[in-house]
Amino acid sequence: MHIDKKYTCLTYHLAPQVPVPKETYWWHDKYRPRKPRYFNRVRTGFEWNKYNQTHFDKENPPPKVVQGYKFNIFYPDLIDPTVAPTYTLHEYIPDPSYGIITFKAGPPYEDIAFKIVSKKWEHGHKRGFKCKFERGVMYLYFNFQRVRYRR
Repeated sequence: MHIDKKYTCLTYHLAPQVPVPKETYWWHDKYRPRKPRYFNRVRTGFEWNKYNQTHFDKENPPPKVVQGYKFNIFYPDLIDPTVAPTYTLHEYIPDPSYGIITFKAGPPYEDIAFKIVSKKWEHGHKRGFKCKFERGVMYLYFNFQRVRYRR
């Protein structure tokens, strides 16, 4: 005895898609993806090395150089405020004397990046380094290492 199983395909004709009426919630604007607000400072000054000491004085100073940065990035509406934002350093391909620093915090904030001078950092607290996240603000302060002339 041989039984033939026949499968039938049922097709349902669905009505065309109907747009859902838009509702705005009180939190709609608060959690919309956006760039964070920031307040940054570039610390500049004079480098008084032996060459500059012999060729320049206070009335005719040498050119200013970048000595460090202060980044204050505001994240007041983080969905998970227990996870601190992070930063990463990347090299800037067109010009190796610069680098890209990227700050990543999570929703609802997009990543933000800045082009900075590529030098070695001072990581000591007494030398001005600060990396802290408190009360919705990411603080990253750092100075560059000074090159000392030795004979």
